[in-house]
Amino acid sequence: MKKDAATQMLSEKIAETIRQKIIVGELASGARLSEAALSEQLDISRNTLREVFRMLTQEGLLRYEPNRGVCVAVPDMAAILDIYRIRRLIECDALTHAYPLHPAVAKMEAAVQEAREYRQTSEWRQVGTANMKFHTAIVELADSERLTRLYRNISAELRLVFGHLNDPEILYAPYIEKNAHILALLVDDQNEKAARTLAEYLELSERTVLAAWARHQQSS
Repeated sequence: MKKDAATQMLSEKIAETIRQKIIVGELASGARLSEAALSEQLDISRNTLREVFRMLTQEGLLRYEPNRGVCVAVPDMAAILDIYRIRRLIECDALTHAYPLHPAVAKMEAAVQEAREYRQTSEWRQVGTANMKFHTAIVELADSERLTRLYRNISAELRLVFGHLNDPEILYAPYIEKNAHILALLVDDQNEKAARTLAEYLELSERTVLAAWARHQQSS
């Protein structure tokens, strides 16, 4: 029994490691995952890795392809629409009911500063990671472990969605100061305006990603 519990904990830990690699952009949509290479890199057995693959496949982050094996998932239009629907439900509500002195506000501030610093050196993938941190902090305003866990999975899928854009600067650059504006509204006790601003922001982001997805479909 103890062995099974330890094995489960290890699988969850490795799943989180791979999930984070997707969130920070180290693993792109469509990338093939080598069982041999990953089991050696992560120092785990292939049986454990297969269990991790099963977990992440159920989450929609990985998929099995004939003659290719396990690959990072490529989100379709239905997934994109669903992801943004969930984001609006969770993030906008979190802002509406947020406490301006919540500890997560400091994380939002740090994420904005980090994005600005990476913008100066045109490290757009890192800007994207900072953007992920900003939105994760918004969800943390809700003080719900369940929502935070859910959003962690959504963040990984979202990063795969962003992979449809050939030029990450187009996606990330406009939102650095938009994030800063939302933060300023929250700190100024304008919660409802911050939530409305975020809703408009997410609508624009969704349109941008869907347009990129459509172009990708036409060229493939």
